[in-house]
Amino acid sequence: MAEIQEQGDSGKGGKKRAKRSSTKIDMTPLVDLAALLITFFMLTTTFNKPQTMEINMPVKPENEEEQIALKASNAMTIILGDNDKLYYYFGLAEDNPEVIESSYASNGIRKVLTSSQVKSNDKMTVMVKPMEGSRYKNMVDILDELKITDTKKFAMVDISDADKQLVQEQIGN
Repeated sequence: MAEIQEQGDSGKGGKKRAKRSSTKIDMTPLVDLAALLITFFMLTTTFNKPQTMEINMPVKPENEEEQIALKASNAMTIILGDNDKLYYYFGLAEDNPEVIESSYASNGIRKVLTSSQVKSNDKMTVMVKPMEGSRYKNMVDILDELKITDTKKFAMVDISDADKQLVQEQIGN
């Protein structure tokens, strides 16, 4: 532990000098204690597990006839545009629907996804179509919104020329 060493008189001359005392601290127990504390905290700490979203990818059908056509009343399309823009429309692109610009905020696309038009229809399928200029963050944000709003049926789909043309005509990009 700790000890005090005293040095006696040097024995020279007739002067008596005060005893010098020096302290020496043994650091071995402190190092052992530090190792025990580190081990304790490492074993008792819970590490954060990364949160993931499970996405089931569909199996590609052997022939195109097996695919069921989607009705316009059961379709909603979300287009992820350039510069963090977000557009959506109900129905199919062939029917020339009204394209509406929205945002990723809680009063934007989340309000649309929780609206009665989407939630009352059990067969509603949300198609997410990212444009070439959209960012990966936009796709993650929209997947988060679909998870938050508990949307059961959604799909990531390649954007078609008809969708691009709809956005250009109605929004004017």
